[in-house]
Amino acid sequence: MTRTKSHSFWYRLALRWIVCALGLWIAAGIFHNSISYGGNLTVIVVAGLILALINAILKPLLVLASVPFILLTLGLFLIVINGVTVYIMSKLYTPFHVSSFFTAIGAGLVIGLVNYLVTAILEER
Repeated sequence: MTRTKSHSFWYRLALRWIVCALGLWIAAGIFHNSISYGGNLTVIVVAGLILALINAILKPLLVLASVPFILLTLGLFLIVINGVTVYIMSKLYTPFHVSSFFTAIGAGLVIGLVNYLVTAILEER
């Protein structure tokens, strides 16, 4: 079964949405004193969608603008960029609250690891 470009776009967006929501849920569990969502799973799902859209639209621009820092730090600056996207999402969607920028960096790291694991599992198929 071949996918059209449009079908592939929606599939990738849905997959990003799921991965972001799962990563946010795990990060909220790890940083339970610094990340709050009121225990409402709907907040996690909506925050995951917003984060997926930010990652699809804004993150490429942030990466492009940060190429010198990314090269200088051998890619570690991408963790900061992931934190920036989480922090922006928390400011846009206030029911999902991240208490500090450093917590957002930690959450971005967790989401990056979840993304890596899900991608590795799906590519293995």
